[in-house]
Order: sequence, then C-alpha cells, then structure tokens
Amino acid sequence: MSIWKDAKTSLHTLEGYYLIDLDAPFTWRDCVMGNANVACGLEEGCRFPLECDTSFCLEAYSYINPKCPPLNITAKYGCKICAVTPLNPISKSCKLSKLTTDLMRFLGTDGHNPSTSVKYPKDAFGMKFVISCAPSSLLRSLPKDASGVAAFSWSNLAFPRQLQTLVHDMEDKFALCLPSSSKAPGVTFLGDGPFYFTSFPNIDLRSILSYTPMLRKHIPLPSLKTGSVKLSTVIPYTKLRSDIFKAFVSSFSIATKRIPRLKSVQPFSLCLKSSAVGSVEKGFRVPKIDLETEGGKNWTISGDNSMKRVGNGTACLAFVDGGLRMKDAIVNGTFQLENNFLFLDLGNQKLGLALLY
Repeated sequence: MSIWKDAKTSLHTLEGYYLIDLDAPFTWRDCVMGNANVACGLEEGCRFPLECDTSFCLEAYSYINPKCPPLNITAKYGCKICAVTPLNPISKSCKLSKLTTDLMRFLGTDGHNPSTSVKYPKDAFGMKFVISCAPSSLLRSLPKDASGVAAFSWSNLAFPRQLQTLVHDMEDKFALCLPSSSKAPGVTFLGDGPFYFTSFPNIDLRSILSYTPMLRKHIPLPSLKTGSVKLSTVIPYTKLRSDIFKAFVSSFSIATKRIPRLKSVQPFSLCLKSSAVGSVEKGFRVPKIDLETEGGKNWTISGDNSMKRVGNGTACLAFVDGGLRMKDAIVNGTFQLENNFLFLDLGNQKLGLALLY
C-alpha cells in the first residue's frame, strides 16, 4: 500500500486516507453506524456495532485510555455494542464511539512489482476488518483528506496483525518506508519479503538490514539506563529528554564549530548557514549521527535526516527538547525515519533498519 506525505502537516497517510500511527490500538475512521432495523451492508457504507462479549471487544478494552470519556453507556445499550474511545494522536482528543467492521482489499507483490490482480481476498467485496467509527469532529488537525487513523501497533486489532490472522500463511511482520517528499509516495508491506526497490534492484533489502531487539512499545538502548527509545509516526522531529538533548546538541555544536551560526528558528535550537553545509542536490555535509543499538549495531542518521531547511539560507538541527518529564528518553520522529526502510518483525520481536540513499 502506498504512503503519502502531507505537505502542510508533514504527516504520513496510508493511501492518502489514514494517518499511520504506531501506537494506535485499533483503526478508526469517519463513518456511519447503522440501525439493526435498516437493510444495508458494508458495501453500501452502512456498519453495525460489534457486541461487547466478542474477543475483538475484549482486546479493545485492554487499551482503554483513562484520559478519554468513560464507557458508561452500556446501561442504555447493554451488550449489543462495544463502546470504545478512538484517539486523535495529533490533537490528543478522543470521542466515545463503537467498534464495528469495514471491508478492505490488498494487492499482492512478488517483491519487485505490485500484482496486477487482487490477491487478498478472493471474494468480490473484501475482508472484514475490525475498526471503530468516529465522528468527523475527531479529524481536526489531521491532513486535509485524511478520514481516520490506521493502527500499526502491537495490538491484535492493528492492520498488520488482523491481516496476519485472516491470511494464515502470512508472517507477523510489516515494513514501512516513509517518503520525505509529498510528490512521490513511500510504501508499506504487510507480511514478509522479499523486498526489491528500484534503487537496489538486485538486492533483497532483508539481507542488508541492521537488526535490534524490539520490545512492546520500546526499543531498548543499553546506554540509556533510565529510559527507553521509541519510534513515532505522529511527531515530525525526534524529541530528546532534556539531559540527553543538551549533551547531544553540545557535541554536535563542537563538531560543526567551523560552520557559521544563524539565529535559531523554533522549535529548533541550533541553526547553521545552509550554503556552508551543502546543496539541495548533494545533501548536507554534516557529521553523521550514530545510535548504537543492542548488539553493537549502529543506526546511522545522515545529514538529510538530521538537518532541516527552514528558509532564508538557514538549516537547523531537526531535534527538539522534550523536557525532563518525558516518558521515553528518546522518541524518534518522522523526519529522522524518512527514506529509511523499517522492517518490524513482531513475531521475533526485532526491528530491521536500512537507509535507502
């Protein structure tokens, strides 16, 4: 499936319609719930609620956000509905809604090109995926054409794991490649490879990945004794806890001391003269940043993923101070993830990384 970057918000959407969220427990969209007395089906855009005693509902209840509205409508509806609270990860708002199903179709691939025929499913209408409907007011702050949020988390209700359950020969894995431009799409693959890109036509990307262990929600780094590292597709720039941020910026400042400084531009603190660090065509010539993962492997962040052009001849170090009370020591944002191939092997709990330029 294609991934598109919204030029205004810098957020990434699946097929241009669903914001990709690595934390969301279930997918939600702006849709209409039907009345059991009305004759309509999913193919007509009409959906009916799932009941509260289903395994899907019990899974959704394991992710209840305490900051969202209480699920106190069962007295009115009984067990005929599964009340949930879909969350907008950008505005941090949530609404009371109901769990339901929607029809989805997927294209297969041989690793080189998309299939010309639909592989999954083989029936005419599609596979039923569990989602939540939500009111259109919950779409505020999302990209203009977005109609909801696509869950790519560990939850069994997330897109990859639901498909893995429905298609029994599919591995519990998925890959993401977020585009850095709004003019050309990136891509996501659900399941295992092989993966061949035009820039590496003869190489299965799985063979060049650097792997690190992955735990639910966090990727541990041994050097961070009091925190953890997390990937996020809903914040634009990597956030560092204040003590880490200060040490990092200080080191980067020393390494670039010969490059002229310019006035800082919010939300960044260190900005340089862009003409002194490279051109648009050749990228930025600044020190590379290595994140050492467990096992001694490095995730290298190049200049194109560390420096942001902000206009007026200025380029800024695209990392921000997240304060001292961050739950995670580091939260990697989309700017640092773009043009990287991320292979999330949920079954074996490991993350594979490769830079695609």
